[in-house]
Amino acid sequence: MIERRREAVLDGYKLTIGAFLFVSPWLAASTHGNMGRDAWIVGALIAVISFAALIAFTEWQEWIVLALGAWLAASPWILGFQSATAMKINVGAGLLIIYLAALELYLIHFPPSPEPHH
Repeated sequence: MIERRREAVLDGYKLTIGAFLFVSPWLAASTHGNMGRDAWIVGALIAVISFAALIAFTEWQEWIVLALGAWLAASPWILGFQSATAMKINVGAGLLIIYLAALELYLIHFPPSPEPHH
């Protein structure tokens, strides 16, 4: 039987956010140009890596997702987004991805101590 990591739920959240990012260009009417391509590519990468982490976890996956989240949060200024909606989606999703990946890395390196039994 495969043992589930308690942090796996965070990978599920990141997978969901990646899937949302992939469809976000249609929701924000920004399917043309850099905005659409950025959301499709980064969203797909986050979703695929998070799905892979659910199956077979390795720490480097979290570092890559963390970097993708940082890119996502900074990309509206780097790529010069014109759509305020697309900017809010990328920045919000990027910050959320950064938080979830950092939290998972923290939990891996500093696991909570087990509760003492009385």
